[in-house]
Amino acid sequence: MRPLLRVRHLLFASTFWVLANPGAAMAQDAYPNRPIKFIVPYPAGAGNDILARMVGQKMAERFGQPVIVENRPGAAANIGLEILAKSQPDGYSIGIADTGPLAINPALYPKLTFQPLKDFSPISALVTFQYLLVVNPLVKADSVADLIALAKAQPGKINYASVGSGSVVHLATEMFRAKTEVALTHVPYKASPEALQSVAAGDTQMMFVNVQAATPLLKAGKLRALAIVNQGRSPAFPNLPTMAEAGVPDFGFTAWFGIVAPANLPRPIVQTLNREVNRIMLLPDVRERLATMGGIDIVAGTPEKFSALIQSETEVWGKLVRQTGARIE
Repeated sequence: MRPLLRVRHLLFASTFWVLANPGAAMAQDAYPNRPIKFIVPYPAGAGNDILARMVGQKMAERFGQPVIVENRPGAAANIGLEILAKSQPDGYSIGIADTGPLAINPALYPKLTFQPLKDFSPISALVTFQYLLVVNPLVKADSVADLIALAKAQPGKINYASVGSGSVVHLATEMFRAKTEVALTHVPYKASPEALQSVAAGDTQMMFVNVQAATPLLKAGKLRALAIVNQGRSPAFPNLPTMAEAGVPDFGFTAWFGIVAPANLPRPIVQTLNREVNRIMLLPDVRERLATMGGIDIVAGTPEKFSALIQSETEVWGKLVRQTGARIE
């Protein structure tokens, strides 16, 4: 090809790519140069909403651009993540997501409009949450063994709360039910505060809940903790046995949060966002605040590490869905 024709060919190819990918081309031009939308697929005030606002504020300070948190709750986080999946892959739409929508929902929703491993660009994991098994103080059970005995003596009479059908809490309790061979009745709620209040009020009797959400009610004496879902005891609850110590071996689960963006996000933008997220999670004031909230471990890491986590957890939770026969109610 003659030099002039070669130049024309390259110019045509470049122009075609820009026309076909206007968002990606603009995004890489001094990114970010306009506000970033941060989708939270849960209600305001939830743990992930607090985490997103903390990260978003630090991003805005560093980037010099507003980071606008947009709560789009509903359908076990599917509504917000569907919106994110359909957004332009230009770096100006990101979202926080967790075990439920990224690893559980693909096995529970046959008509899910997005597939996490295909329709999102993983940016970074953020944190994992420690969970407790709590009961209403009037429940005549001072240990997990007592609770199991009570449930066996009254099949189906003990109600357990969850933050929705198909949630981590729902499936974890189904796993507990299957391993202990007890009959429990599921009562789903829309969010953690409502579910916890139902246990505190005695409308339901038990729940698996993260430490951060349960601590205020535990301190007020409105809940009683029976065990921690950890491989080892928690420094925050040194006298509380693990589930294995309490007589339920091979029982455990991890709930995690991370940041994703629409699929096909240009690699330079993925790297920019990943570096920023990892920087934020190492800031002393962020670490101090998370430590104060309790039961939260920082994980962060590379996009590849987060992608591997999503894939492995999708297999784990998908197997659990099939084993327990859990379904959307």
